[in-house]
Amino acid sequence: MRMTSLATLGFLLLCCMAFAIHASDPGYMKFRDPQQPLSKRIRDLMNRMTLEEKIGQMVQLDRAAATAEIMRDYSIGSLLSGGGSVPRLQATPQEWIGMVNDFQKGSLSSRLGIPMIYGIDAVHGHNNVYKATIFPHNVGLGATRDPDLVRRIGAATALEVRATGINYAFAPCIAVCRDPRWGRCFESYSEDPKIVKLMTEIIPGLQGDIPSDLPKGIPYVAGRDKVAACAKHYVGDGGTTRGINENNTVIDRHGLMSIHMPAYNDAIIKGVSTVMVSYSSWNGLKMHANRDLVTNFLKGTLKFRGFVISDWQGIDRITTPEHANYSYSVLAGVNAGIDMFMLPFNHTDFIDILTDFVERKIVPMSRIDDAVRRILRVKFTMGLFEKPMADQTFIDKLGSQAHRDLAREAVRKSLVLLKNGENADGAALPLPKNAARILVAGTHANNLGYQCGGWTIAWQGLSGNNNTVGTTILNGISATVDSDTEIIFSENPSMDYVKASNVSYAIVVVGEQPYAETQGDSLNLTISEPGPSTLTNVCAAVKCVVVLVSGRPVTVGPYLPQVDALVAAWLPGTEGQGVADVLFGDYGFTGRLPRTWFKTVDQLPMNFGDEQYDPLFPLGFGLTTEPVGSS
Repeated sequence: MRMTSLATLGFLLLCCMAFAIHASDPGYMKFRDPQQPLSKRIRDLMNRMTLEEKIGQMVQLDRAAATAEIMRDYSIGSLLSGGGSVPRLQATPQEWIGMVNDFQKGSLSSRLGIPMIYGIDAVHGHNNVYKATIFPHNVGLGATRDPDLVRRIGAATALEVRATGINYAFAPCIAVCRDPRWGRCFESYSEDPKIVKLMTEIIPGLQGDIPSDLPKGIPYVAGRDKVAACAKHYVGDGGTTRGINENNTVIDRHGLMSIHMPAYNDAIIKGVSTVMVSYSSWNGLKMHANRDLVTNFLKGTLKFRGFVISDWQGIDRITTPEHANYSYSVLAGVNAGIDMFMLPFNHTDFIDILTDFVERKIVPMSRIDDAVRRILRVKFTMGLFEKPMADQTFIDKLGSQAHRDLAREAVRKSLVLLKNGENADGAALPLPKNAARILVAGTHANNLGYQCGGWTIAWQGLSGNNNTVGTTILNGISATVDSDTEIIFSENPSMDYVKASNVSYAIVVVGEQPYAETQGDSLNLTISEPGPSTLTNVCAAVKCVVVLVSGRPVTVGPYLPQVDALVAAWLPGTEGQGVADVLFGDYGFTGRLPRTWFKTVDQLPMNFGDEQYDPLFPLGFGLTTEPVGSS
């Protein structure tokens, strides 16, 4: 007993001596001591910060508007790469790391040396970056119903993001798209909130498993092979009238809570670090100005303790026209509870306006402190104060074979078979590999950009095969059929050409051209030209399998009688081989519709459970096949 007491006394004495040494060290700063509790580190740092430094932490700039000097002089909290905002086209991981570190050096040279956090839209893999693995967009992942797959995709994405020195991904989008006319519908896992909720498993993939003893709402990032995640766009972005992007979601509170909110609760339970606010409105009130839902519900009821970030120029759009009354927009956004502001090009106006509001006590200091406390909590949790600089540890993970294999698996599981002959006896799929001659046709058969869709290399996506690295669907077909099978490829053949080609069957790959956000809003939801004429010319002349590459259901009813088999491939990404894997029977079809497939656009919006539910194919529909050779 006496020995134990002496040991305890000795330990306490050592602690006191250590504290005395620290306290007497004029250079000692508690916030820099990783042995200190997080709350004490945050409090110590905030006690040292000026108002200007606090407001600087609330700013996020695009890299194109930043310099190391701006980072230092304004204590800027964060940078981002918007869609296509890159060091240079086809930049290497080393170049990305060098750029991020140059900006970080600026932040570390500020008075208190608070590190910045760097964000990027890694929404289906690290999609801005040359040679990254591009996974299927969320609509395709929703078709898999496989949360473990999505979790592994999150972990792979985190590694590829870290490979470029970046530590914050604006993902996942947990919108519940209720109308496919919305240009962001491919970013939504499903019209069904239960499926979207299931897919929040991507968050522990990105961030790591939250410790069981951590209270609900505390942000968590497990280590340097993980990134901070962002649940977006809060809330109701997928429910706007006629699917118009950034429009008004008209729904009662019960509907908002039961359809659009459940995945946010799950994301917060899983330790999501940040939440991004939606451009859209709820019953006429802009979400960027909605204090009830941002402060009272998200921060209060749901106990979210990470930081809330605006969307790109989100506060500018509080007014119509945009930026018409910026002072009002700043006030409305700050008072709503937004903590970090994606400006992204002009920091001085925001800083000057907000500083004036605080000095005149129009915005209370407690609101600024709430924002900064949340931002610092995420930065401390990420270990940024201990290791602020990026290194080259993960550069071999970018576009690695293991990640491409995972993406290929995701493609296989995402494919939904909508038609397969008239009955089981007349099934067109799987296709024989040993045909003498086959025709591959369509604009999307040999176009990597088209099969990746929007948010790939450029914001709106691109056409062609030279913008990044991957396997087109045609490449996949060529690698799968027998070596002596002849493949004829023609993007848009005439019917006479098809009849004269003497082929055993044809694979027609058509769909939508790439788009993102408002540019993707569509009231007619048609297959892009010349897809319909290609489909008609080929399928009228020979047995045909049609593969649809699209971000959502499109009008197919008129073509159904002409086609022998119809496959929804969504936006599969860089690994087109996954499509061929299933067409030829190496794997079976297992995907199920994550969305209702309409007969005509006049039925929209139409979702499972509606009173008038008369779809072409219902939510959950998907024919299955067995792999060739399986018993």
